[in-house]
Amino acid sequence: KTMIKLFVGLGNPGPEYEHTRHNAGFWWIDELAKTLGVTLRDERAYYGEMARTHIGGQTVWLLKPQTFMNLSGKSIAALARFYKIAPEEVLVVHDELDLEPGHAKLKQGGSHAGHNGLRDTHAQMGTDQYWRLRLGIGHPGHREQVVSWVLGKPPKEQREAIEICIERTAKASEKLADGDMPGATRIVHNNPAKPKPPKTPKAPKPLAAESETNATGDQAGAEGKSANTTGDAG
Repeated sequence: KTMIKLFVGLGNPGPEYEHTRHNAGFWWIDELAKTLGVTLRDERAYYGEMARTHIGGQTVWLLKPQTFMNLSGKSIAALARFYKIAPEEVLVVHDELDLEPGHAKLKQGGSHAGHNGLRDTHAQMGTDQYWRLRLGIGHPGHREQVVSWVLGKPPKEQREAIEICIERTAKASEKLADGDMPGATRIVHNNPAKPKPPKTPKAPKPLAAESETNATGDQAGAEGKSANTTGDAG
């Protein structure tokens, strides 16, 4: 069975990036290192900060590439090749625009979806068959705002939601190292319930018309009222 041997968190090095959304993967590795009582040290041979430790009797590596995001794969592939770690034994933890803060998903393989860290990992490892843990950071709503969003700092409420999610999903590490992917998935996917959208009030029914002409007039009036209501809400 597949056991995760290499836990990687994606991010950018340097204090100016430390608290940005793009560094959520680094935050996750920091939480795991704290839980395991280990300290990552600079390893130039792997272009990153690394710790070697044990989870449930299994030898595992923790890695934070220091190459900047778009060259993350250089660090991951260097360590994986040296220790003969197969792609399916690698977990890459990264920020995810398509999930709300506080939510996470676990998956193996698939597209890099434009994420530069995953794009380079695909290229350097020559496959997409590594595992990913996607940490939700939310989406700014417009594509042209994505770069400033991921390199921006989340407000307190979002940061707290991400941190709670990190604490919860880091607890899946033992099952990941043991190869219990269904068990790990249950932990990771135990996301908080999404708030229900407010109910939109139903438009009042038009009064029964005496004639076809009046019915059409009443309907037009109702549609006009509905349009006005929508305009006020906006």
